[in-house]
Parts: sequence; structure tokens; C-alpha cells
Amino acid sequence: MMPERLESERLVLQRLTHEDASEIFYTYASKEEATRYVSWPTHQTMRDTNDFLRYAVAAWKKGTDFSWSVRLKETGRLVGSIGVLPGDGKVQFGYAFGPAHWNKGYATEVVKRVLLEVKKMDGVYRIGTLVDVENVASAKVLLKCGLIEEARLEKWMRFPNQNNQPKDCILFKLPQ
Repeated sequence: MMPERLESERLVLQRLTHEDASEIFYTYASKEEATRYVSWPTHQTMRDTNDFLRYAVAAWKKGTDFSWSVRLKETGRLVGSIGVLPGDGKVQFGYAFGPAHWNKGYATEVVKRVLLEVKKMDGVYRIGTLVDVENVASAKVLLKCGLIEEARLEKWMRFPNQNNQPKDCILFKLPQ
């Protein structure tokens, strides 16, 4: 299991709850620019966000997905979320932030904080993630957090918010 609450210098991470729904929807989940590179469709209605939260709450209890809201310490305002998917000694992670909160270092800060916890998990031998090659901002975040580019994968993944076309991806890993 992972801690339900984590803190970094400027941010508080809390296990996702149903009460986060409207903030998630309006901060990033319904915004095309924020969901361009994610693996799930842009939320069209609050029902989409509530469905996601039902999944997230249940998955946390099962230990299959640990997702946190990311909030500013100073104001409590939601700026994004991050999730960790453990499985058979391998851990993947992903994050999304509202466009109003880009280019402030929040993604780098939150990834570094979550990676500290992931490294403590028993039996983990591989930590990594992948990004669309066009997602230059996320690639920069991952490099700042100590991950390295392991491979470029041609037509590796379909992103639902990019016409579901196969896209080239970069596989990143955290050196052990």
C-alpha cells in the first residue's frame, strides 16, 4: 500500500475521493489541451469524472492503482493528479495538470515526491512510464526527475484524444 497523504515543498497529495469530482472535471479532465496525451478520453460530463472516481477508489482498495489529487499547500486548490500502477514488480505512473498550472514546476515536484515512495515498495525492480514523442513538456519533466530514455517505440499507442491514431512513444525508466 501507499500513503494516503504525501507532501512536498508546495504541494499536498491526497488519495482521490468522490468529493474531488467537480474540481477534477473543471481543472483538467474536461480540457482538451490537458488531456491530449493521456490514455483516457476527455471527460464530456461529470458522469465521466464520477465513473473514473468510482474506479480509482475501488482500485486503491485493491492495490492496483494509487491515485492522488495534487493541491497547493497554500490554498488547497486542486492543480492536477498523479497515479501509480504497480504490477508484478513493475510500476508505471502518469499525471495530468490543469493548463492554468503548467510551467510552474508542479509536475516535476510531484513526480520526484511520488518516486521516493515508489522506491520504498517491496519487490519493485522497474519504474517507468511512456509519453507521446510530441509531449515534449512531459519528457522534460521525466528527465529532470532522473528517468532516462530507454527506447523510442514506433506507432506504439493509440491516444483517444488524438483521433485514436497510433503514435510514436518514448519509453522512460528510472535507473536502479
